Amino acid sequence: MSLPEIVSREQWRAAREELLAKEKALTRARDALNAERRRLPMLAVDKEYVFEGGDAKATLPDLFEGRLQLVVYHFMFAPEWDAGCRSCSGFLDQIGHLAHLKARGTTFAAVSRAPYTKILPFKARMGWTLPWYSSYGSDFNHDFDVTLEHEGEPVERPGVSCFLRDGERVFHTYSTYERGLDGLGSTTSFLDLTALGRQEEWEEPEGRASVLGAPAGSERIRYHDEYEE
Repeated sequence: MSLPEIVSREQWRAAREELLAKEKALTRARDALNAERRRLPMLAVDKEYVFEGGDAKATLPDLFEGRLQLVVYHFMFAPEWDAGCRSCSGFLDQIGHLAHLKARGTTFAAVSRAPYTKILPFKARMGWTLPWYSSYGSDFNHDFDVTLEHEGEPVERPGVSCFLRDGERVFHTYSTYERGLDGLGSTTSFLDLTALGRQEEWEEPEGRASVLGAPAGSERIRYHDEYEE
């Protein structure tokens, strides 16, 4: 195994400072890219989709649970499979407490093509409590490019799609797939994909930090059992 070079403390500090400058440049570049993402135009979702995730059928607006934003994780689970994708399962295992997303007006949910009768026992086996819906029988996965046709056969791929709600209207604001999921899992990483972002005063474009009418961004953070819906 090839290990890093052994150096003196002074040499290590100098090397660390050099790397820190590059890390700060990357952070500034990421902030600029996130701002550019928030400036993307959005697409009206006029098609009606029906999902199953509990006692009753649900529409796409229902998945918001009354909040302004929705982040959907496209979990690979084809109708003919007996269990969900291992990599997608590893992704969901790393998702933290959803209360912090909800406090910023954002709902997180997983969606798969498998029937809910297959999703439910697998969800119980994994011990997950997050919302997970079946899009079985609808065009949702195809329309958002996570079920593709290859030589006449459907092929699944993982992805994340973000939606914004304005009254009863729903808009698609962003999607990313495969390697674009690297580094996602934390509250801020998901918020950075959305049109409203982290809702911090320093973020561009201006005017989205106060959209919920409460203290903005990090000032809204509480212990997860202290939030009020």
